[in-house]
Amino acid sequence: MINAELPGFWAIIPAAGVGSRMQADRPKQYLPLAGKTILEHTLACFLDHPLLRGLVVSLAGDDPYWPLLACANDSRIERAEGGRERADSVLNGLLRLTELGAQEDDWVLVHDAARPNLSRTDLDTLLETLADDPVGGLLAVPARDTLKRAGADGRVCETIDRSVVWQAFTPQMFRLGFLHRVLADALVADVNVTDESSAVEWAGFAPRLVEGRADNIKVTRPEDLHSLARNWRKS
Repeated sequence: MINAELPGFWAIIPAAGVGSRMQADRPKQYLPLAGKTILEHTLACFLDHPLLRGLVVSLAGDDPYWPLLACANDSRIERAEGGRERADSVLNGLLRLTELGAQEDDWVLVHDAARPNLSRTDLDTLLETLADDPVGGLLAVPARDTLKRAGADGRVCETIDRSVVWQAFTPQMFRLGFLHRVLADALVADVNVTDESSAVEWAGFAPRLVEGRADNIKVTRPEDLHSLARNWRKS
């Protein structure tokens, strides 16, 4: 049963990257996992949620793999042009959502294309926690290991207090109009935008951290995919 307090939301999946660190013959989002591609699993995290208002996937214009997927013909999925950087892809996705009828104050969740193990519990926890938040926020997990700061010579400079360090995950959840403004402003200012939260932080706001499951990992290197395949337990 869905909590009546959960807000409706839109979703953007930026999927125009090539994932060079995977050293694969195709972008990592199209690598196989448990009988489907990573991207198909990622999209499935959202498509059957009853409060999803619409979903946009931002793809490279010359992407030859997307048309081969069954979900390419899913009427619930809209396509936007992917950009040179993640922020460009997200901005194009926001514009497409506006064309679909999304409003300035609507919630938008941006989720990594190569993060296929998002649980429904974590998704609902994010929606519930941030439903009335004035800024928005993101799923994250507290650092578990001892963290070191390295110097230019590759030696340890200091040990960082891990109690104040979190690892940022996705989805990241912000209002459409607000997210569009901070991303656009950050790009104009030539700010290094690594995720949506970094643009919000640059604009002077403090996104809320919502603790999620540690197995909501992003496939970046071959060992990530091997680990997911061994421990696949999508829920």
